[in-house]
Amino acid sequence: MDAQTKLELEAAAFRRLLAHLDERKDVQNIDMMNLTGFCRNCLGRWYHEAATERGIDMDREAAREVVYGMPYAAWKAKYQSEATEAQKDAFAKSHKDH
Repeated sequence: MDAQTKLELEAAAFRRLLAHLDERKDVQNIDMMNLTGFCRNCLGRWYHEAATERGIDMDREAAREVVYGMPYAAWKAKYQSEATEAQKDAFAKSHKDH
């Protein structure tokens, strides 16, 4: 497989991941962190880091908007629920460095 095709496939997979996450707004970031070790915010941070590495002027909020499909504050107000004690406990156990 040539490099351009690989890049296109990776980009398509990333777009599908974002679409899937958009369809599953019921899945909270803390649940993703507890189960996978990353969440939508991580994707936004990675997107921002990739832009910065390439000299692209993009702030973190713009990168998050790519991932969330809207400003993060709007997504949070509309879809994010308060974490339960069980979710917080699981996070504390699995992410001691956070």
